[in-house]
Amino acid sequence: MKNEPHCINKNDLLERTKQDIVQFGLQVISVTSTDYSPSFSYSIGLTQTYQHPEIICFGLSSSLGHEIINDIASMIKNGTIFEEGEIYTDIFQDSRATFLSVDASNLEYYFGAGLNYYQDKSFEALQLVWTDRNDLFPWEDNFEEEFLYQQPLLDRNTAFKFNEPPHLSIFTTRQWLEEHKPILRVVHDHDGDWQFLTGDQIPKDIRVVSLSEIVRSDHTLNEVFDLEYGEDAERASVGEAWERNSLEEYEEE
Repeated sequence: MKNEPHCINKNDLLERTKQDIVQFGLQVISVTSTDYSPSFSYSIGLTQTYQHPEIICFGLSSSLGHEIINDIASMIKNGTIFEEGEIYTDIFQDSRATFLSVDASNLEYYFGAGLNYYQDKSFEALQLVWTDRNDLFPWEDNFEEEFLYQQPLLDRNTAFKFNEPPHLSIFTTRQWLEEHKPILRVVHDHDGDWQFLTGDQIPKDIRVVSLSEIVRSDHTLNEVFDLEYGEDAERASVGEAWERNSLEEYEEE
């Protein structure tokens, strides 16, 4: 599924999930990558069937992610209990793997169908992390930059969810910088630039700051960290829901 909410009705997905958990012990949801966001796959049902945290992994093809999670589920069925921080050599051929505990604040961004299934029942999740071609993990020195943002690490950086370096330069307004007005519109341009706008700016008001500086000032901006290239989001005030849209052709130009 490229994007679970748009590919299948929520209630139909819930019924399919229930049936698969009864038949197979779990359901695997796969979300394909976009030009901006990495692919990921995750389980639903391991908590209920085996009293084991759910599993999520990033940066693999949908078919491989599905296969790996099913392999892990088979190992769990046979008595394996995967633990945070342990190194495993029997998940990927000729490379290491480990698991991180997913911070609860990240569940809503990646486990939508899981939350829909479990409803008010809490569940835990582990993130499967793979190594690069030199068998290095993302936090180890000399990890290949090519893969750096293919695996967002869901146990950390909860106050900064963006898939770019914190020092990235972004555009904002004089009104935010000097008058402390709130950001009401966020634009992710087709070329990858970010704009964080107050809505009352004119061209001469545009300023450049780091991404971390503006997110640190308002953590609710993390709610739109996954805006795709060519999308924007608007809200009436801080704390209100964001409305997402595709950029109009004139904005793209």
